[in-house]
Amino acid sequence: MAMANPAQLLLLADHIKLSLLERQRAVSLNLSPNSQDGQISRSLESLSSGIDALDAQLSQNPDESVTRRTSTTTTASTLPAPWHRLSSPTLPPVMHTPYVPRKPPPRPSLQDQVSRLRAQYDDLSAQFSTTGGDSAAATLSSPNDPALSADFAAASSQKPARTTNKKAVRFTDADDDDDDVNRAALFPYRDDPDEERADHSELSNQQIHEYHQQVISQQDEQLDRLGESIGRQRELSIQIGDELEGHVLLLDEVDEGVDRHQSQLDRAGKRLAKVGRRARENWSMTLIVVLIVILVLLIVITK
Repeated sequence: MAMANPAQLLLLADHIKLSLLERQRAVSLNLSPNSQDGQISRSLESLSSGIDALDAQLSQNPDESVTRRTSTTTTASTLPAPWHRLSSPTLPPVMHTPYVPRKPPPRPSLQDQVSRLRAQYDDLSAQFSTTGGDSAAATLSSPNDPALSADFAAASSQKPARTTNKKAVRFTDADDDDDDVNRAALFPYRDDPDEERADHSELSNQQIHEYHQQVISQQDEQLDRLGESIGRQRELSIQIGDELEGHVLLLDEVDEGVDRHQSQLDRAGKRLAKVGRRARENWSMTLIVVLIVILVLLIVITK
């Protein structure tokens, strides 16, 4: 059943604004912004149904559109006299200031609240469909309840990236059991997350506000953990890239050494080929010299 209370609808609009701010923050951190799209869509549908219910209430009771003001009239008999003297003859007269009650500020009419809700619904729908302009951005950054200003400021702020010291990469074959525990704590498994969604129709504004603060704090913790995990993965990727560059340099040096040895082998082969060619060309002269040497040796031996 759709809510027909303007105060609850304004608080629901603030909740949608906070969810959209968290969605923009996730986009700025290069995270997937689709985790809360279903909840935001259902909240927008609930807001639209509540506005339609208020429109139907206005059409049935036109007198509700008149501005309702609190009665501030007081009778003269209840007011103290401007000057009053105590009955005691020993005390001096006491002067009393006349009591003038303050008029409370006029409450907006139901028609004005419906118009305001309708305008905010249009801006939020435009912002959710990523087609919102400056007016939608202004609506997204201004809460209906001033008590939520701190929450809006926290949701709109962008935390600076944390710098981490470089550490040596250690590769291990065994998996770390702590990784599975941390991963399960980061994103607990649920068969149907929509089944655990709380019903806000029976909660007071303060309870809804506290619930929204709890949801926002949980989302902040998850975003912080994701940011730290992404930072660690980025550092690991940079270090792995540095190691790959070192291996590439080593391979380049090995290639240069292989090329150098290959050139030396080529030069030695050319020298051997030249010696062999000269030996073939001077074969007859070499044979004559060898025979002369053998003949001389025989003559020397026989004598």
